Amino acid sequence: MLHGFKSFRNSVNHARHLRNRICTRGLTNKHCETSIKNGVGILKFDTPGSKVNALNEEFSYDCKEAFEELRDNPEVKSMVFISGKPDCFIAGADINMLAACETKEEIMTLSKGGQEFMQQMEDCKKPVVAAISGSCMGGGLEIALACHYRVALDTKKTSLALPEVMLGLLPGSGGTQRLPPLIGLPNALPMMLTGAGKNAKQAKKLGLVDLVIKSLGPGVKEPKTLSHDYLESCATDVARQLADGTLKKPKRTKSGMSMKALSHNLPLKNKILRNYVFKQATKEVMKKTHGLYPAPLKIIDSVKNGLESPSTGYARECENFGDLAMTDESRALQSIFFGKQACEKNHYGKPERMPQNMAVLGAGLMGAGIATVSLDKFPKVILKDVSDTALSKGEDMVRDVFQKKVKRKKMSQFDCDKLMSSLQSEVDYSNFKDVDIVIEAVFEDINLKHRIIKEVEAATPDHCIFASNTSALPIGDLAKASVRPENFIGMHYFSPVDKMPLLEIITTDQTSKETTAAAVEVGLKQKKTVIVVKDGPGFYTTRVIGALMGEAFACIQEGTSPTDLDKLFVKFGWPVGGATLVDEVGIDVAYKVTKYFLEVFGERISAGDPRVIEELVESGCLGRKSGKGIFLYRSSTKGGARPVNPVAQKIMDRYKKDGQVAPSGEDVQWRTYMRSVNEAALCLQEEIIANPVDGNIGLIFGIGHCPQRGGPFQFLDTYGAQAFVDKMRAYEDSLGFRFEPAQIVIDYANSGKKFMSG
Repeated sequence: MLHGFKSFRNSVNHARHLRNRICTRGLTNKHCETSIKNGVGILKFDTPGSKVNALNEEFSYDCKEAFEELRDNPEVKSMVFISGKPDCFIAGADINMLAACETKEEIMTLSKGGQEFMQQMEDCKKPVVAAISGSCMGGGLEIALACHYRVALDTKKTSLALPEVMLGLLPGSGGTQRLPPLIGLPNALPMMLTGAGKNAKQAKKLGLVDLVIKSLGPGVKEPKTLSHDYLESCATDVARQLADGTLKKPKRTKSGMSMKALSHNLPLKNKILRNYVFKQATKEVMKKTHGLYPAPLKIIDSVKNGLESPSTGYARECENFGDLAMTDESRALQSIFFGKQACEKNHYGKPERMPQNMAVLGAGLMGAGIATVSLDKFPKVILKDVSDTALSKGEDMVRDVFQKKVKRKKMSQFDCDKLMSSLQSEVDYSNFKDVDIVIEAVFEDINLKHRIIKEVEAATPDHCIFASNTSALPIGDLAKASVRPENFIGMHYFSPVDKMPLLEIITTDQTSKETTAAAVEVGLKQKKTVIVVKDGPGFYTTRVIGALMGEAFACIQEGTSPTDLDKLFVKFGWPVGGATLVDEVGIDVAYKVTKYFLEVFGERISAGDPRVIEELVESGCLGRKSGKGIFLYRSSTKGGARPVNPVAQKIMDRYKKDGQVAPSGEDVQWRTYMRSVNEAALCLQEEIIANPVDGNIGLIFGIGHCPQRGGPFQFLDTYGAQAFVDKMRAYEDSLGFRFEPAQIVIDYANSGKKFMSG
């Protein structure tokens, strides 16, 4: 991420000369302080009042000023760059700085300023050491790359990454130019194209850091502080040795004929091999993004230009950075970034009584998943089901998630065993006396849920919160069985719970603010991105999925094949195809939701003939979980398109509209997408969602709603409310009233207002 700054004022040089003194304690400004220890200049950056250091103009100015003060001080023989925050080196750029820019030229000025400062660091005749602990992201890593030596503390929070691609950008302060020669093209491209981070040991193996320091245990100070002090001491020793020559700067070129050396050197030196690597990278990018995201291709172009024409590499990086920052895709991804940050705060305040002890009802896929994300966050977690057999299956699912982490070295076997031993499995309510929150994840049967609600409330204290994980049943209807409706709330998780980031919390008119605040806090503790919505049929996400799937089935009935539907969805930006989505949700679940929505909304939301989905269920085609749905799910199927289930095809053919010409691929894409956007707008109009930000985040993180468009309301602003209304009207004329545009969009079109400007 960029981390530069606009042109620096001439007063910096003047101030530096006035302050040219030799002393132990040097410059102190808002973000940085300098000191000198036996000839080693320590530049410590620490943004006050913030958990992270983020590069904005002020931070960058202060950092540059501090660097120049140490560089020009004759007493200083070498330098150490270190953060005052143990958990954060530099987290990257302050995205607000980028969002405030209105022109490409402004963006390029930022990039060029960053490049110039990094070059000053690299050209410094005094050795500069980066002491890395915690997150070292984007511009933070670019600063580290400009240093001559990198020391990293081995902690769980230490991570080095260039994640700009996730904001539709590229590393704009020299990252595309410095990383490939350092760690080799085959290693550098994946880091930049995916944004994936490396821990300290992985970074050392790649050559990204030169020395890894083990963290310390308890002592006179807490381990985190002790380890950070130790990192500073080690980095200072390294800097001193580099200055006096007892330690040589590492050789950045690989020697020998080992596979590691060859894979590093050959693509950098051999044009034919280098072009092959770029060709394969481009092929993989197009396969995964379908050309919908311009940033990966610009990253490849910047790296390629830098290797083939080093004198113009930085200029190309700067130019590409400016181009990307002005794209709709980057603006959309930045909007998601800001929205996610907003949804990771508790806007209802801290609860007076934070739930400590949790019980999860139902040891199936959802219940086991909820237990999994809770075990290391709460002192007591109970998993309850009706039988030991069911509990055993649930425990196996929890253990499987942890074992995969052990295999990937994200968790130790000891920690895995410790967590599993802390899980309490119960077949009755005898140990519910001190439970603070119960999350119910049983079958979608209102009578069953009503019975369970009464049983739980009889076994738990009066303050205990009851949360239902239902995906569609109205929370108000479920709460009718409760004697404590103020403690009743919906907590809709998404499957698989350990991977899907969204938690949709549903409140009724009777839900207390304290209950809502506690539920949000529980979700945040589980590391979820949380939105709070009002009760209503399907709440928010399920209601939008209902409209989306209804239109998808309508397209199938008009002649679009399930395979083509899937391809069209993915090419438009959805993470999975339309038919596959139905199979993943579960056709039986989709049938129940469709049946319910028909009663509430009528034919407007379903679009297709409901008998299709009904007969699919009756024939046992329930989706992936049953091995057959619209597609067949065979264990032997590897890669390529899954075969269409002939039983499902026969049912769909039976209800195909006679004489109907199959819609064009473009119409399929826009019809399904427009229906989902319009349903989201109706939810805002009806105050089911509180604001457009929640609407965007709910669909992006809940159902993967074409991230390159930023969510429904970012899309409406970019596409234009009037253009949306016009397109909906055109579809309404040919396809009927389900395409009637939401009144709120019509109002915004008439007024010229923007959804995301409030």
